[in-house]
Amino acid sequence: MGFLPVFLKLKGRRCLVVGGGAVAEAKVRSLLGSGADVYVVAPKATATLKQWAREGKLSWHAHSYQPSHLDGMFLVVVATSSRRLNERVSLEAARRRVLCNSVDDPAHCDFYYGAVVRRGPLQIAISTSGRSPALAQRLKREIAEQFGPEYGAWVEQLGEARRRLLAQAMNPKRRQQLLHRMASEERYVEFLQKKAAKKRRQ
Repeated sequence: MGFLPVFLKLKGRRCLVVGGGAVAEAKVRSLLGSGADVYVVAPKATATLKQWAREGKLSWHAHSYQPSHLDGMFLVVVATSSRRLNERVSLEAARRRVLCNSVDDPAHCDFYYGAVVRRGPLQIAISTSGRSPALAQRLKREIAEQFGPEYGAWVEQLGEARRRLLAQAMNPKRRQQLLHRMASEERYVEFLQKKAAKKRRQ
C-alpha cells in the first residue's frame, strides 16, 4: 500500500498529544510551529511543556487519558512508554475517524512524521514509510548540506516575484515560462552573487 505525501494546514485545528515526555515535547513543538490548537494529556510533563502551558501556548490536562479526550480532535499523536496505552488510543482514534500517529509503532499509524529540512518557507520531507528512520535521518543530513540557509531568503524572494507576476495580465504559457526561469539554477546563482556583493559593500 502506498502513502500520499501531503503538507497539512493545521492552523486552528485541535490536535491531541498523549504523553508528556521528551518525545511528546518534540511532537508538540512541531504542532505549535504549524499553528495547531494543541492539547496535551499526561499525568506528568516536561518543564518545557509546563512552561508552554503557563504561557497559554497549549492546554495541559494533568491526568490519565480517557476516550473523551478525542472529542473534536483532528489528529492525535501518541507518545507514551506504554504499548498497551498507545494501542488503546490508536484503536479509539480509528473508531472515531481521527488521524493517529503512534510513535515508533507503524502498525498503529495513519501517518508518519518525515525527516524534514526547513529553509524558511522551503520544506523538504523524507520518508521511508517507517522502514528505516535511520536512513531518513542520513538523507536529511545530506540534503541539509545541499540546500543551505540562503535558500530560505531566495524562496521568499521567489514568492514575492510570483505574486507580482500573477497580478499582471499575461498569456498563461508565457507566465509559466517566466516562473520556471525565475526558479532556475542560474537565477539562484545570481541571487547568491548579488547577496555576496551587497555584503562586501557593507
